[in-house]
Amino acid sequence: MAAPSKPTADPTDPDCIFCKIARGEIATRVVYETDLVIAFDDAHPQAPVHTLIIPKGHYAHLSDGMPDEVTTAVFSAVPVVARIKGVNQSGYRIIVNNGPDANQTVGHVHAHVLGGCPMTHGMIRFSEES
Repeated sequence: MAAPSKPTADPTDPDCIFCKIARGEIATRVVYETDLVIAFDDAHPQAPVHTLIIPKGHYAHLSDGMPDEVTTAVFSAVPVVARIKGVNQSGYRIIVNNGPDANQTVGHVHAHVLGGCPMTHGMIRFSEES
């Protein structure tokens, strides 16, 4: 078995709001937590269920050397969070915005778990410039 890969990003960013949440410096209602990830409800929900899953280490983008085990932990948390939030049977959407063109608003990798209501078919709207 190969040794875990070394992150290329800083372990935490002192100014990152999600790092502050992961360190317990900003209070939030924790939905789920492991050694590698923490899930909490979005402060500005876009659906009745809107929970964020973040790695505890700081990785601004998916391409920032995030170790496979951290990526796995983020996505393994999705069905657990869906069950906890009660949307595992009715359905839910997972969204990861990665970079400026995707409109990533916080520079820390995070997955949105949205559910609790029927959703429309289209999930993206391109800008007029596209």
